[in-house]
Amino acid sequence: MMHKSLMMPLFVFLITISVHLSASGQKSNADSISVQQLPSIPFLPDPLVLDEGGKNIPVVNQAQWRQKQVWIREQYQRWISGSVPPAPKTFHVKVLHEKTEDGVKLRMVELGFGPGNQAKMTVELMIPSAQKKRLPVFMTQWNHRGWAQVAVRRGYIGCVYAGADAKDDTKDYDAIFAGYDFATLMKRAWGASRVVDYLHQLPEVDTARIALTGHSRNGKQSLMAAAFDSRIKAVVSSSGGTGGENTFRLSDNRFTPGSFDKMLEYNPRWFGSRLPWFIGSEQKLPVDQNSLMSLIAPRGLMMVSAITEDEGNPWGIGLSYQSVKKVYHFLKAEEKVAILLRQGRHQHAARDVEDFLDFFDYIFGRSQRAPENKLYYDYSFEKWKQVSGDKINPLQFPVSKKAASAQLSNGQDSIRRKIRWLLGDEPPGVHPEGGLLSSFLKRNSIYLNDYLDEVIEEPGLRNIHKMAIGPYTALGDNLWGNIYFPAGSVVKDAVVGKLPLVIYLHKYAYASGYHREGASTIRHLTERGFAVLALDMMGFGTRIEEALHFYDRYPHWSVMGKMVADTRNVISDACTRMPFIDSNKIYLAGYSLGGTVALFTAALDSRVKGVAVMSAFSSFRNDNERTEGIRHYYGLHGLLPRLGFFAGHEDRIPVDFDEILSCIAPRSLLVIAPKHDRSHSIERVQEVVSSVSGVYRQKQSVDKLTFEQPGTHNDFSDQLQQRVAQWMLQTNTK
Repeated sequence: MMHKSLMMPLFVFLITISVHLSASGQKSNADSISVQQLPSIPFLPDPLVLDEGGKNIPVVNQAQWRQKQVWIREQYQRWISGSVPPAPKTFHVKVLHEKTEDGVKLRMVELGFGPGNQAKMTVELMIPSAQKKRLPVFMTQWNHRGWAQVAVRRGYIGCVYAGADAKDDTKDYDAIFAGYDFATLMKRAWGASRVVDYLHQLPEVDTARIALTGHSRNGKQSLMAAAFDSRIKAVVSSSGGTGGENTFRLSDNRFTPGSFDKMLEYNPRWFGSRLPWFIGSEQKLPVDQNSLMSLIAPRGLMMVSAITEDEGNPWGIGLSYQSVKKVYHFLKAEEKVAILLRQGRHQHAARDVEDFLDFFDYIFGRSQRAPENKLYYDYSFEKWKQVSGDKINPLQFPVSKKAASAQLSNGQDSIRRKIRWLLGDEPPGVHPEGGLLSSFLKRNSIYLNDYLDEVIEEPGLRNIHKMAIGPYTALGDNLWGNIYFPAGSVVKDAVVGKLPLVIYLHKYAYASGYHREGASTIRHLTERGFAVLALDMMGFGTRIEEALHFYDRYPHWSVMGKMVADTRNVISDACTRMPFIDSNKIYLAGYSLGGTVALFTAALDSRVKGVAVMSAFSSFRNDNERTEGIRHYYGLHGLLPRLGFFAGHEDRIPVDFDEILSCIAPRSLLVIAPKHDRSHSIERVQEVVSSVSGVYRQKQSVDKLTFEQPGTHNDFSDQLQQRVAQWMLQTNTK
């Protein structure tokens, strides 16, 4: 079945946003056209480049940097936050009440400013009264009062302001200040600056030491406030996630459940009315969150996130840090930018506040203890070359020419050798022993429960049975995961009969692995009679630390090679150690990264009966202009380092996806490629599938190749998950 179009309705949230935009009174048509005319910047925008995507002028002096700062502020307000009014020249202070409690003066005030003093801001101050000198200030939002309490014990004036969901005095600012369209988070950030106006009038305050922090959405607004108000001398953004420390470009559906589009779906008023136009076209954003954070330099900035919080992205935040650090280096202030990737989930605790205060103390010269700045993803191609010592001359490889179907069909052994070369030198290994009996169904793993058990708690999965794998029943090289069984296949806690198996391979969900996105996919597959085996790939979720020193340990292998080897080992275990699995009916399903791993695996392993992939590939050789191209593999994610030697000589790359897919023929293959996937040019995907279709024709198996092109951006929606599950069912019954 070739070039079948999968018709999909528009997402409800896009309809909602469209209504919101129409009601905003903005010039939507003109601005929409200008969005499409913006240059494409597939990587993080560079704060130290003027006219990026055009003349690309490097910033080399302070005058150019000031020019870039002005431009970033203008662009950020236009496209992301909405515009802000100038600071009011005067304000009125009303003391609501004041008392002293245990040596701390508690003062509640209401600030009035703007036209007729209509705009209000409630502020609570906690001032240690025994102090004779001016004190630093710890500012935070209304729902973080407990943080301020800790700060008071550390010798700070605690300052809590009403710019939060719990109490939001800023909600009417856009109506009071007519002509400005600042959205919720920017209104709160602008309100924080009005608090700074007040603090500058107080004799107790050391105005050179005002610090600001906030958590989650309050972390986002804290960054905005510090970026637009240089009087804030240090800021910590705690778990701000998408639109916080993490950029919009690295927050699409490939990376996190808290994706850019879903954030705007659930919180359409947080950001300006133009931002939704960039959903699926994030590469068109002239500025991003790393641009915003660069405006804070050379003042103190620390980015904080938990490495395993559900809507986080420790890899993406690391890239933000490295980008902004270049600005701090340019300004000779590298010691003032920091990153803290803590353990745990999204929730914060007293330990975290103490860490924030340690950073503020360091910035303000109250302590010499510098931040550790540990990165969990510190790969670069240059570092890998030094560690591995590999030297590959691309000119020694022939220029690749479009292969005829017969060549692809008859050259599978040669192609597989090239695939193995690209994946690196896999070390020899052995397989585990001992059967995995279905009577293990009741076994559980405390460690895995911390991360993965949420899946089974989803309402739609409560009748699905689960077998926890590991530590003493591990797969492959001590791999842990879960196998999910259809409810009807289990009698008295044992699986009856043999089941077809789908190995589910997840996306670039660095923080969460498979467990958040996998629930609905598992449900759809088990409802159709499949057992589903799911595990985190190396470097994701429960296996983050495992990837930290991978190339120090295996300099000539590759991360992609390890992922493929793990998947093949799981297939071996399914065939030899799981008597409840039909070894002739093993399938792979994967979205984004998982789809790429599935294709490499199936190309090398004939035991795979069928493969379903979504947004998984385009072309190594021919998709390097408007997308991340091969840099995605050798640079950003460190998946296939050897590709880096071919940068600028992509036509000499020894193997590409048309050849990889041809090695799957004549087995069943479903390729879903959204027409508006910014990461994979649909034209290049079409060319690859067209070449592979000839191989399927030669093998008289055209009906086993299905190619579908929904008119969406990169998103593995519930409808597409159901489509994959239905295709699996149809394939399994043939």
